[in-house]
Amino acid sequence: MSGDIAVFDPGFPLPWFLKAQVLTGGRGKAGGIRRVDRAADFATAAHAILGMKIKGHPVPLLRVEPASEIDREFYLSFTLSRARRRIVLTVGREGGVEIESLGTENLLVQDIALPEGIQPHHYRAAFFHLGLSKELFQPFQSLVADLWTAVRSSHLLLAEINPLVLTPSGEFMALDGKVEIDDNAVELNAALDTYYQAEHHAPEEVTARAAGLSFVKLQGYVGLMVNGAGLAMATMDLLNYSDLSAANFLDLGGGADQARMETAFSLLFGDEQVQLVFINLYGGILSCKKVALAMKAALHGTAPLKPVVARLSGNEATEGLTILRDLVVNNLHLATTMSEAISVLTSLRPQDAPASRFPAPLPALNGNRPASQPSTLSGPLMEITAQTPVLVQGITGREGQLHTELMLHYGTNIVAGVTPFKGGQEVLGIPVYSSVAEACRHHDIGASIIFVPPKMAADAVREAAANAIPWAICITEGIPQQDMLSVLTELKNSPTRVLGPNTPGLILPGQTKIGILPPDPFSPGNVAVLSRSGTLTYEVAARLTEAGIGQSISAGIGGDPFIGTSFVDLFEMLRDHEATDAVVVLGEIGGSAEEDLANWVTRTGFEKPVVAFIAGRTAPAGKRLGHAGAILEKDRGIDDKIQAMQSAGFTVCSDLGAIAYAVQQALA
Repeated sequence: MSGDIAVFDPGFPLPWFLKAQVLTGGRGKAGGIRRVDRAADFATAAHAILGMKIKGHPVPLLRVEPASEIDREFYLSFTLSRARRRIVLTVGREGGVEIESLGTENLLVQDIALPEGIQPHHYRAAFFHLGLSKELFQPFQSLVADLWTAVRSSHLLLAEINPLVLTPSGEFMALDGKVEIDDNAVELNAALDTYYQAEHHAPEEVTARAAGLSFVKLQGYVGLMVNGAGLAMATMDLLNYSDLSAANFLDLGGGADQARMETAFSLLFGDEQVQLVFINLYGGILSCKKVALAMKAALHGTAPLKPVVARLSGNEATEGLTILRDLVVNNLHLATTMSEAISVLTSLRPQDAPASRFPAPLPALNGNRPASQPSTLSGPLMEITAQTPVLVQGITGREGQLHTELMLHYGTNIVAGVTPFKGGQEVLGIPVYSSVAEACRHHDIGASIIFVPPKMAADAVREAAANAIPWAICITEGIPQQDMLSVLTELKNSPTRVLGPNTPGLILPGQTKIGILPPDPFSPGNVAVLSRSGTLTYEVAARLTEAGIGQSISAGIGGDPFIGTSFVDLFEMLRDHEATDAVVVLGEIGGSAEEDLANWVTRTGFEKPVVAFIAGRTAPAGKRLGHAGAILEKDRGIDDKIQAMQSAGFTVCSDLGAIAYAVQQALA
């Protein structure tokens, strides 16, 4: 600490309040807020707070503010609720650090639908709940309206004032507050990025963010580098259950170029905690050959600084392994399967390596399956065949052209494309129109696949629905959550079924694919594969195919918080689907999609056997534990998902290697 703290003068009179600035809740209870009545006590209090850790977060910054006269304290927040699929306005008659323990009678919670937004009755209900005098209504309404404007204009996931105080002079003051900005919105609006403060994050996380990598520091000693969040979580689980505790979560995403590889190696090799490195890549659209070339360039012809086990499988894996094998360097070990890679890692395990904190999970238990009921939902899924005419929205873009070519090669019946102001052109022999309406006047469209940039993608879904296209398959990732929630709310009663966003699409092996799924892992058969993760889908499909188990359909529901077609919707369609005899469900931590499915099956029955897998069972607890989040989004543990699925009669596998065998047993 510098000596400046001892002579600090904030420019306003005592008493002062010192507040820890840290990205977690509960700082008041942890002692992160202190009152200073004498200037001589400032340095001691400041040093104490800046030396704290609150829920594992070191305190990098300190805010000093004057004491305020307070007549009453309240609570006020807007939260984008995943469970409610609404923006939620919450007010409390009392606020402060004890907000969560004051009981539900203290709170008024109101759902605000999008795109309609906040209405006059919302203001009135909130105001009268607080029991304020009549003359305060207009200033209260103005305050809430301004906060609502901030939520909508900046795409906030959370805007919380706690406490909101009323001064003796009758003025409202936000004494403390916090906001959470949607990362997708930040990507589209550089101005929002100015709110990012690197001081709140570990240096590794700052470096990873700048390189476009998803990185989370963990407690183990095996560094992890994977492509795809679902596969990354499954790999993390496998390491932890194999007494090879993971040191980090690192998802390369869809881009494993030399720059990202160099950054990833720098993070892993520079971490003293990391003793081994496991690179686990399944090449779907991503080419293992290109990844190997990027790794070769990143290593600059030298041996890795630490033992590296690289497992490549899928698209051009043989070529990729050959490139790495030809490097002939020490500390680089190659594998083609995850089990082989785990064996090599185990043989390299240091003698002084700490034991895993995660004992191997118990074998799955199977419950009794309820009797099935007749299907109540019409199934446009069953109308998709090799002949289904497909429209490509965004066909002239790089991704649109690439995947149009791949889909055509697979046999997909693409009849038209749409890009505004590009009407009259052709792409790969496919006519291009400037609007979906124009394309629909010339073609009978059964499904539209959307490769539109995030800023316009939500409206592209809306455009497909406006023209009554039965399926809108939104590949785009990075759509702001509020935008997608608005569209999905509008389309609630629409005949158009939305798959996604952030989905790999769907494939009927041997017939058609409407998406970015690589064809190699899939084979025709009688098992449906439904998933929240793209790379995890390819991994499991490849394992099923290798075991001689083909697939009737594979569909990704999307990895975003707000999606269209759910697991429940797809199960309803598959209930009477003669081509499907069993279903594999690939879930992830977070959200309630798996519990919703299990509860639906328990309630309505589903006679076909279901094999399930949940990725992320050993993931650390989520970081968002603030007041409003805790009130409205009580965190569900992974055990809740597993228990619900077992109670519904699912066979829940603890690792990927058990899935094919479990499906064989189910079919037998």
